Amino acid sequence: MRLTRSAFVVFAIVLAVSAFPAIAFGQTKSSAADVATITQMENASVKADMAGDSSYIEKNYAENYTGGSSWGNWETKQSLLADMKDGKNNKTNSEAISDVSVRVYGDTAIATFKSTYDTLYHGDHRARTILTTDTFARQNGTWKQVASHSSELAK
Repeated sequence: MRLTRSAFVVFAIVLAVSAFPAIAFGQTKSSAADVATITQMENASVKADMAGDSSYIEKNYAENYTGGSSWGNWETKQSLLADMKDGKNNKTNSEAISDVSVRVYGDTAIATFKSTYDTLYHGDHRARTILTTDTFARQNGTWKQVASHSSELAK
């Protein structure tokens, strides 16, 4: 009986130690469905920008979303929605993303990609290629974009 108890204790310790890194760092295997969902969301965001469709932001951005633009401005969900309502001074002429990579860590996902765009922003013409990192969190079973940051691509 003592050998069985000892074997059980050793097994429990080995199991606990081997599970610690995944639990401690929140890393789990990326679900193919989650990666596909986030990738689809990134592509749908481009389509919404091109169409001037604010419903994408309303549905898919967290209420406390913040983004750092490649022009050095902070943006919120509310400021993005206000900009989209002003189609005279804010319009996407073209936009394309590439090199999309999605990593999932439990209920958090990080998407990185390259974006090339031509827009009218607050009445100013802007065109460039940027690198973007978007952060998503699963809230009530649904992925929401919670943060974003972009930087101009090095020339």
